[in-house]
Amino acid sequence: MGGYGLYRKLIIVKGGKMIEKTHESHEAIAKRLKRANGHMCKVISMIEDGQPCTDVARQLQAVYKAVLNAKQTLIRDHIDHCLSIDAIKTRSTIDIKNELAEITKYL
Repeated sequence: MGGYGLYRKLIIVKGGKMIEKTHESHEAIAKRLKRANGHMCKVISMIEDGQPCTDVARQLQAVYKAVLNAKQTLIRDHIDHCLSIDAIKTRSTIDIKNELAEITKYL
């Protein structure tokens, strides 16, 4: 799976004009999350197998960091692309302010 087309989306802007916005980081984020998912499965196995809690905690920390980094990359990419100067030219100030407040609460 993957590929450029999977991460493309269309946005309708004022006046009915459609512009294409691409999040180039989405493919890399998806790969990172798939790896984190694999690590999470390993953590579950470790718990089920009775592995030492310190080893489990270490692996959980790695999963946590991977997900946190993916989230931060996604948010930064959104701000860079969807709230860029070109993107905001067609939107109201209040709309931009609301979107920025919404996305940054997840930082």
